[in-house]
Amino acid sequence: MADGILVINSGSTSVKFAIYNFAKDAPLTMEYRGQVKNLQSKTQFEAFGPDHQPLDTHTWPENQPIDHTKALLFIVRWLAHKADGVSIAAVGHRIVLGGDRYSGPVFIEGDVLDYLDGLSVMEPSHQPANVTGARALEKAFEDLPQVACFDNSFHRSMPEVAQVYAVSSDLRQLGVRHWGYHGLSFEYIGSQIKHLIPTARRVIIAHLGGGCSLCAMLDGNSIDTTMGFSGLSGLPMSTRSGDLPPEVLFYLLRRGYDAKSLEKTLYNESGLRGLSRLSGDMLELLGSSAPEATLAVNHFIYQVAKYTGAYIAVLGGLDAFVFTGGIGENSTAIRSAICRRLTPLGIELEETANQQNQSTISSANSKISVWVVPTNEELMIAQHTLAVIQSRGLLSLSLRSKDDSSEDGNNLSKSNG
Repeated sequence: MADGILVINSGSTSVKFAIYNFAKDAPLTMEYRGQVKNLQSKTQFEAFGPDHQPLDTHTWPENQPIDHTKALLFIVRWLAHKADGVSIAAVGHRIVLGGDRYSGPVFIEGDVLDYLDGLSVMEPSHQPANVTGARALEKAFEDLPQVACFDNSFHRSMPEVAQVYAVSSDLRQLGVRHWGYHGLSFEYIGSQIKHLIPTARRVIIAHLGGGCSLCAMLDGNSIDTTMGFSGLSGLPMSTRSGDLPPEVLFYLLRRGYDAKSLEKTLYNESGLRGLSRLSGDMLELLGSSAPEATLAVNHFIYQVAKYTGAYIAVLGGLDAFVFTGGIGENSTAIRSAICRRLTPLGIELEETANQQNQSTISSANSKISVWVVPTNEELMIAQHTLAVIQSRGLLSLSLRSKDDSSEDGNNLSKSNG
């Protein structure tokens, strides 16, 4: 029977999963992936195979709300019945923030989840849901090893000058610092760069999707990144504002906003959606002739180019620029527009290669090579999780529900072997 690593990305309205098989001296192989989406309203389950072929779907009645615990138990039960011959050896969770305590993946035990939950006050948009997923499995299954993998860990290599803000020591002791995010994605792309562009030392990676950030890398290490204290700052995103002058917050507080309404406005009603007054979906904006949609797209491109120029200065030059993420991997129009902005800095796009979504989209004459590399955060989580449980000798523990008689906690006989 093959051992498997279950990867969980628990968000506020969805629970995404992937399962990877592993064997001695063999690479991890993805067997299934999917999600339970639209939690609490018209909830749906969908699963896919390794080649993205649809495998299964399930829809809950509108009057049957599904929370994170029920969603996770449904996923594990589905795997128990569908993943013949796979025993779940451990679960790896994406957690956006590890704080000062954790600079790398950590085995979940003791007060780990309490500590991570306490960081939600810093990062309220993702951290609470990430921790909820781990708590749900911890409550439901005994002896199931779990590992927390952090989005900010990769950026701990940034120089001190890039990690601090010019605030008092009292504020710094409260955790006010440049944390950085999307680290699991940048780490994966960095691992691919070593093989694709072995001579490239100075690299900028543009993770452009629903959330967006750039990372300046030198010799595979993060030197700077656009997301700062939380996942709100930096580039404009689908519904998040990106950088905003702090005095704007003081002004809005004086106009009657409070912390809760500010968070809602800046996290959920800003970015592309707020500027366009139409949508946070880049594809929809590109297809619109509305002036507001055009402004939102142009503002996005401008900000990417602006930060790229700054990071070239930080790196002392640039060898390669890499697009990844949903927009970066799929939008030929956005890639083309960004590269045109960067032409004075030495980038020359090969438009035919760009339209064909080839891996290399720069011309032979370009001083800076331009690449499109699909990201794989789930694989990084699986690799980190496997390394942690191997170091602790925890590869053969069974998966048993603490309440096998419950509706959502049936005995997982196939996962138990």
